[in-house]
Amino acid sequence: MLISKRDALNWFSFFAEMQQQGEELSPRQTEIAYSGLYQLECAVERKFSLQEAEIPGLKSLDGRTKYVGDFARFPKGCIGCLCGTGLGAIRKTNKCDASCRFCYDFGVLDQIPPIGEGMWEIGGTRFREDDVDLLLSICNRPSGVAYVYLEPFMEIEKYYSMIARFAKAGIYQHLYTNGIHATEAQLKALGDAGLNELRFNLGASGCSDKVINLMRDAKKYIPMVGIETPMTREFFAAFEKKKAAILGAGPDFLNLAELHLNPNNLANYLGESMYMYRHGYLSPIFSRELSLKLMKTAAIEGWGTLVHDCSNRTKFARDLNQSAKEGGWFGRSTYGSEFDSIPFEALLPALEDEALPFVAEEPLPKGYRPEDIVI
Repeated sequence: MLISKRDALNWFSFFAEMQQQGEELSPRQTEIAYSGLYQLECAVERKFSLQEAEIPGLKSLDGRTKYVGDFARFPKGCIGCLCGTGLGAIRKTNKCDASCRFCYDFGVLDQIPPIGEGMWEIGGTRFREDDVDLLLSICNRPSGVAYVYLEPFMEIEKYYSMIARFAKAGIYQHLYTNGIHATEAQLKALGDAGLNELRFNLGASGCSDKVINLMRDAKKYIPMVGIETPMTREFFAAFEKKKAAILGAGPDFLNLAELHLNPNNLANYLGESMYMYRHGYLSPIFSRELSLKLMKTAAIEGWGTLVHDCSNRTKFARDLNQSAKEGGWFGRSTYGSEFDSIPFEALLPALEDEALPFVAEEPLPKGYRPEDIVI
């Protein structure tokens, strides 16, 4: 059924009340809910498609993601993740020196469990550094590995020897940082150890001058240096203000991640118009809207920096690719929602937004109308 926006708003308001009372939806009520999600997603996708049409030179990576700029600067970590044998996450540090409202761990940073003294988490398993040779001799090698979770520079000195081990084995490696407390000496040590790619979450520092300068320093020692940041209004405004300085630092790429929300950070964005992508990630519509706006500017002005639309669709493709390369059955994916049930209350502002019409509507069939008892 192609539920109308008015009917979707009425039903989603009712479903939100049901959730507050701890009641679950029946199968027919769920059918209504899924129709509303579909209609809302179609409306948002049309909005994005109109923006994409205005971006000159917009390119696609095997239909899995979009970008503008020179492909030679496309981050190889992303290529391995989207088209290669997947990306192995390596976790060590459970602390951070920032508290960003867009962070998946907002409000619970002091509750993140430690990996353990002398231990590293790779593929959900605990290893000591001297287990790496055993790991590489048994398991299929990934296209690359990424050092994540949470801020590596909290104890960056522990990373050098691990990076050197994987570099010796010829594994492509990239690392994420907010750069807030990084130093040039540490960046040099990472380069000397064999790190291939460094990504700065520039939004975490509000595009601070120190971190912008560190990007320039990092370029001296590390082959690929770029920016990866969830697209928020704050980052967009800060980037616009410091665009010349940021681009002057020479980043190879700018990954604009579509902001997606979970129970930890949702409250920071309640009231924004949101949608769910393929019943999975919940995102405020403004996030990718701003990403596409920035990509248009990059294409028109001819930035040397590649700009990558790291959207929800990109994440959807990533999980499909990784599952397929791991031998998963046809259609298998780990992509899904961060919520136990549809967050109806969070979706109400989008249904109330008159500037976001549904693509096509039809009357609800008998038995599904607001005056009917749907069980």
